[in-house]
Amino acid sequence: MNVPDIVRHRKIKGISALLLPFNPDHSVDWNGFESILLGTLDAGLVPAVNMDTGSTQFIQPGDRAEVLRITASHCGEFVAGCFVADRQGAPLDQQQYQNAIADVCAAGGLPILFPSWGLNSLPENELVPALESVTADCDAFLGFELGKQFVPYGRIYSLDTFAQLLSLSKCVGAKHSSLSREFEWQRLQLRNQIRPDFRIYTGNDLAIDMVMWGSDYLLGISTFAPAKFAERDRMWEAGDTGFYALNDKLQYLGAFAFRSPVPSYKHNAAQLLKLRNVIGSDTCPPGTPERPATDRDVLQTWLDSL
Repeated sequence: MNVPDIVRHRKIKGISALLLPFNPDHSVDWNGFESILLGTLDAGLVPAVNMDTGSTQFIQPGDRAEVLRITASHCGEFVAGCFVADRQGAPLDQQQYQNAIADVCAAGGLPILFPSWGLNSLPENELVPALESVTADCDAFLGFELGKQFVPYGRIYSLDTFAQLLSLSKCVGAKHSSLSREFEWQRLQLRNQIRPDFRIYTGNDLAIDMVMWGSDYLLGISTFAPAKFAERDRMWEAGDTGFYALNDKLQYLGAFAFRSPVPSYKHNAAQLLKLRNVIGSDTCPPGTPERPATDRDVLQTWLDSL
């Protein structure tokens, strides 16, 4: 394939998927969440809540609603995941999706459709019509391709299906989390040909420099240090060569935190945010395999390097 051209001096749209922190008793640390949210806003990034980084698939509906309430009380622009709890073999639950979308829209957020067993069991030719149907009552939404490294019911669309997604006027962008540069480059080429205003948000925490080729980002790794991501983005827009050195430091963190098992990056996020005194506990989020305590030493060394 031909790699797209690098797009220099571009203003990057940065969206950060916020960690939902937990207390030692495994209750939600709401004060800590608010601190993470405010730090993200201070950095100039757009918050994304109720995402995988926010353990949306492991928390209760009331907690997801509280996340929305707190987020909406602090900012006018945010993205929020629309999660449907189902099981393997279940059909698409259109009503659950519509309810979740309505909740996000009522709070003032931009909905992004979190994958589910029912949605991602559909044949390729039924995926985009299903997305069009469940989003009939909202003005705009984001698509979401999530690899199985993150959740077992994730799915990466075929390129033909992605082309169909570009035809939906309400779909203003899509997060792509295959962790594959080639898949993302293919989508960027297609976007540039068919619909240049469509935003592709890289979810590739192992290649955060995809912004150089025209991707924006919706990353979990940015919740570790949102101000540093915002600084890197400003450097790219200004043509400051310091972009490369800072990007390298941030990429090291991505490679470390997103090593196998990938979902454990959330525990590393909690460890780092605790070291930064943003949250009070680095308790492992529910459903997340724990990282060893020695990871804290590596993360502290990374902090010192900044």
